[in-house]
Order: sequence, then C-alpha cells, then structure tokens
Amino acid sequence: MAKNTKFDLDLEYGQIREKRIENLLKGGKIEIKTERSWWRKTGNIAIEYEYRDKPSGIFKTESKWWFHVLELDNNEHCMLVFRVSRLKKIVNKYKKTHTKNIGDYRASKCVVIPLKELFSEGCYKL
Repeated sequence: MAKNTKFDLDLEYGQIREKRIENLLKGGKIEIKTERSWWRKTGNIAIEYEYRDKPSGIFKTESKWWFHVLELDNNEHCMLVFRVSRLKKIVNKYKKTHTKNIGDYRASKCVVIPLKELFSEGCYKL
C-alpha cells in the first residue's frame, strides 16, 4: 500500500476546494459589487447597508456569497469573496465607527473598511 505523500494530500485538498468553488459558482446565489478606483486611492472598500433609511446592500441581499471586485483601469485586479453571514458581522463591527454617507445626495450609508483590516485578527475571529 502506497503511503500518501504531502503532495498527494495537498493535491486532494486543492481538488476538494476547487469543487467547492465550482459548486458555488454554478448553483449558489451570489451578489457582485465592483469598486473602480476609490479603493486604490484610499485603501478602503465600502459596503452599503442602508439607502434612504431602509436596509440595502449587505442587509437586503438574499445571496449566500458576496463578491467584491476591485478594478484597475476597467479590468478586474482581484476579487474578495465573503460568505454573506461573515460580511454582516464585519459590517456590524465597524458600523458605529466607520460609516459614511456616499453616492447621490449622500443617501447611501456604507461601512468604509480599510483593506488591511479585513485580514487582521479582529476580522477573521468574528
């Protein structure tokens, strides 16, 4: 009987994850938001949660997954993918201290989150 090598285990792990992503894209309900240049200038992303005093964006979506696309020169630079339930926790954590009114007539409330914070212990332990 052949012993599993680290390569074999890593390959199997990778294939399982590939299948999960494939299933997510094929059958999962997803929300896609795109940020153009603002994220690059500020180092932040904005997650809308209210529009004209009514829930919107993250608090209105029925999707399970949230794709946040960061664009450079009209091309996708990268995509951040969040489980909606986790992103709601992140938004709630930052809502009191990081909310800004943006958009037309400043009618949208968004949580403005520094990208570096998304990868900090404070976020990934939520």
